[in-house]
Amino acid sequence: MAPPLIEAHDVVKLYQMGEETVRALDGVDLSIERGGFCAIIGPSGSGKSTLMNIIGALDKPTSGRIVIDGAEIGGMDDEGLAGFRNRTIGFVFQSFNLLPRLTALENVELPMIYGGIAPAERRERAAALLHRVGLGDRVAHRPTQLSGGQQQRVAVARALACRPALLLADEPTGALDTNTGKEILALFSELSREGATIVLVTHDAEVAAATKRTIEMRDGRIIADTNNERISRHDAHV
Repeated sequence: MAPPLIEAHDVVKLYQMGEETVRALDGVDLSIERGGFCAIIGPSGSGKSTLMNIIGALDKPTSGRIVIDGAEIGGMDDEGLAGFRNRTIGFVFQSFNLLPRLTALENVELPMIYGGIAPAERRERAAALLHRVGLGDRVAHRPTQLSGGQQQRVAVARALACRPALLLADEPTGALDTNTGKEILALFSELSREGATIVLVTHDAEVAAATKRTIEMRDGRIIADTNNERISRHDAHV
């Protein structure tokens, strides 16, 4: 049996706010399998964003162990974390974070430039990814010439550019209307069926229900871990 892609063992994260010490994560234990499609959900202040930052190698735990794709990130310096993120993790954000002066193709190429991939391969891979997300006819368009849903599809293609082990999406439907948000979730579901590992952070229970697994947080702890597929199968037989 293959080891999990993500393993968290008694992870604690403390922040100093003036004289007060805030316990953003309070002994989190978590395992996410390769090919998993799960949502981390919770209200503001629950710890979900802090956990996302640690899973995304954007931050390190105060104590405990976090292992992503076989690498323990707690001992890495900033340069090591940056290289690890580029190789291992693709990010999708609520605000798309596309560069407005670049075309869709050039935006998708960006992480591959940092990854040292040759220009011809970059262009070929970027074009193939844009075709994969349904934007094969928009490669020369700039973000201002695209709808919100199309911009998010470019962001998904960019996140996949370096063939990451993990796709991490932070409120990916938050800036989209309901129908467009459903299209993006359907795209994530397709990618999951093709073997991608996706962790989605949201405050929206309906968005979480579209994934295979929901991890609910409150006060820095995991308070529930639900298999959505099992619930769907049960509902289908009711």
